[in-house]
Amino acid sequence: MDRLTEMEAFATVVDQGGFTDAAKKMGISKSAVSKHVSALEARLGARLLNRTTRRVSPTEIGLAYYDRARRVLNDAGEADALVTSMQSAPSGLLRISVATDFGVNHLSPVLGGFLQEYPDITVNMVLNNRYVELISEGFDMAIRVGELEDSTLRARKLCDTSKRMIGAPSYFQKYGRPMKIDDLNDHKLLHYSSQANGNVWKITAPSGEKRQVRSNGWLTVNDGQSLLHAAISGLGIAYLPSFLYADAMRQGLVEEAVPGLPAETMGIYAVYPPGRFTQPKVRAFIDFLVRNYADKGPDSW
Repeated sequence: MDRLTEMEAFATVVDQGGFTDAAKKMGISKSAVSKHVSALEARLGARLLNRTTRRVSPTEIGLAYYDRARRVLNDAGEADALVTSMQSAPSGLLRISVATDFGVNHLSPVLGGFLQEYPDITVNMVLNNRYVELISEGFDMAIRVGELEDSTLRARKLCDTSKRMIGAPSYFQKYGRPMKIDDLNDHKLLHYSSQANGNVWKITAPSGEKRQVRSNGWLTVNDGQSLLHAAISGLGIAYLPSFLYADAMRQGLVEEAVPGLPAETMGIYAVYPPGRFTQPKVRAFIDFLVRNYADKGPDSW
């Protein structure tokens, strides 16, 4: 007889408290359940059930075996569900968290193509500039830029972006151009207020040395797009990712502030909760993003 079926018959008898109810639960005859349990006891060489005319209960050995058997049966059920899920068409509500800057400029424009490709998926995209707890806040995934802080999450890299200090030609004509990192102390800096480390820029010098520039700045705002507009207007120097400034630089609206400094390269990742398998809707969206961002690089935005 099938070992898993014997195990299921025994566990169901324990769960239901008798052979009659176990047979109803499994949809087979009472005699078939009894044969399965008897075969299991014979194979193991141990009595697993105490049988009386009124009740059936597990022996001490039977109770220990039941605990392990139930785990095996639950794992088998999950395995079956996994195969079914992996083969099913992606569907359902997909909740995504993404920073406002990236979401508005690079995620929103491609959502239409995704929804047309997967009509059974609905998307709820939440734009914010704070770190969200995916599981406790009910998100299926998030798009994050830079170093990943939570190592418990699963992650897949989508592409890279670079980070540079930029300013408008009009600003440099009026205030001069900083030629080295120390010169930034004499300039008007535009800061991002959501940074955990405050108004501090971490910059790599040509020598590879990591430097920090601390300044109160002329303008502080919690939105990168606003900082870009301020830089274009000549209000100061901003330190922004290429996915924000690339188009403005191509148009000549901004220029690199300190020539010769290495660009800071940061990864852009799709992150999602850990688990034994990835939900089809999440896997489908991540695969879609990988295809759409295949031609994106540190500076090609």
